[in-house]
Amino acid sequence: MVEVPYTVNLLIGAIVAVAVGYYIMKGYSATGVLMIGGIALLLISISLGRPIIAPKDSTGFLLLDVFEYIKGLLSNRAADLGMMIMILCGFAAYMSHIGANDMVVKLASHPLKYINSPYVLMIAAYFVACLMSLAVSSATGLGVLLMATLFPVMVNVGISRGAATAICASPAAIILSPTSGDVIVAAEASNMGGPKLIEFAFHTTLPISIIAILAIAVAHFFWQRYLDKKEQVVSEKLDVSHIVTRVPVFYAILPFLPIIGVLIFSGKIPLPLTDAEGVQKVIPSLNIITIIIICMVVTAVIEFLRSFKAKQVFDGLDSAYKAMGEAFFTVVMLLVAAGIFAQGLNTVGFITGLIHLAETSGGGTIVMMLVLVVITMLAAIATGSGNAPFYAFVEFIPKLADQMGINPTYLVIPMLQASNLGRSMSPVSGVIVATSGMAKISPFEIVKRTSVPMIVGLLVVIIASHIMVPEYTPEQLQQQQSSQRAPVTP
Repeated sequence: MVEVPYTVNLLIGAIVAVAVGYYIMKGYSATGVLMIGGIALLLISISLGRPIIAPKDSTGFLLLDVFEYIKGLLSNRAADLGMMIMILCGFAAYMSHIGANDMVVKLASHPLKYINSPYVLMIAAYFVACLMSLAVSSATGLGVLLMATLFPVMVNVGISRGAATAICASPAAIILSPTSGDVIVAAEASNMGGPKLIEFAFHTTLPISIIAILAIAVAHFFWQRYLDKKEQVVSEKLDVSHIVTRVPVFYAILPFLPIIGVLIFSGKIPLPLTDAEGVQKVIPSLNIITIIIICMVVTAVIEFLRSFKAKQVFDGLDSAYKAMGEAFFTVVMLLVAAGIFAQGLNTVGFITGLIHLAETSGGGTIVMMLVLVVITMLAAIATGSGNAPFYAFVEFIPKLADQMGINPTYLVIPMLQASNLGRSMSPVSGVIVATSGMAKISPFEIVKRTSVPMIVGLLVVIIASHIMVPEYTPEQLQQQQSSQRAPVTP
């Protein structure tokens, strides 16, 4: 193996990462660019004599190990995690197809018409939009939906087009849904997947998300009002077209069934029953995939009882299957490509360089967390993607945390939020381009409107994570205490 200084490892990783960001920003497929960038890093690692995979899995030839690693990653990503993401996307598409999401929008937007103060209405609309992100997982899809519904309401009561568009473009900047694919990936990287997912999503991530949303709302209030006064924006009055839905009101609860299911089937709710030994039974704990399947079956049964038209029900389910297929090539393959890129950064020595950089900086864990947050956010701004940077860097968090002896959750949660916050400040992101296009405003104007609230949100996420997430797990603290305990002399 060729020994090179850690600065060279950092430089190689940084050059490839910048190149990847540049080509994604130029419109190249994020999946393809990450894949090529990762393979390039793996080939550089081979030239330095560094192994790509564990010796027990090696083919015996370093070059062939590259393809063996890609095969293994495909098998892993397409199975458990990939299926979870695909079925979540399928369920979201099914809710849109049957009109359940439209009913959520109708019920949520109607009360906003009775608020007189424009900027109070704007903040109320932001909170409603954040709640709607629980039902609509796509940032771009949610932004377009809000532009078609809440945007006319806001403009009609005197909110400027720029401020209203910024509100529509920013609710997905903070991950709120406990069943989000990003949250699931973050939980896996934090060693809190499976049964521990509820603890990670509800007890750790959700409180930080709520605090950040409140801070962003306050920042929106003052920043949008300041820009409107500075630019002397003249508000318009638009007619608000009523949302037409043909489904019952109770359909508004259907998009939230997975969240309800996660809470019910957590394995912690007792039943008024006991087993043969007198131990009280509990509602069983179910995998999220199982819960989503149950939710889809329940929805399909409700759809059939409303119409008694089996063909219509099957057509609706087909929309879910198609969305699952689209999720495979848009999300799952992106996960695979990001995994290859992350492995390339790992084998080329980029992670070791980061660790050395953090250790020599004298700041330890907090510096490493800030470095990862800044890198992730800048990558999101450059690429316009919230998923690609997070998926790329979250891959090596478990190993990084293990080598530094710190809690991986302490690093993962700020990165999770930074990637989405960065997307809402990117003039090339889908949500900014779509919302600005519908409002007929420059994307850079919308970025100016969203930048300050997003920066405030990022600072709050960093501070809240540092305060609320322990830097070390109980096991790590116990190990530290054991190593510091003085030996007993006879």
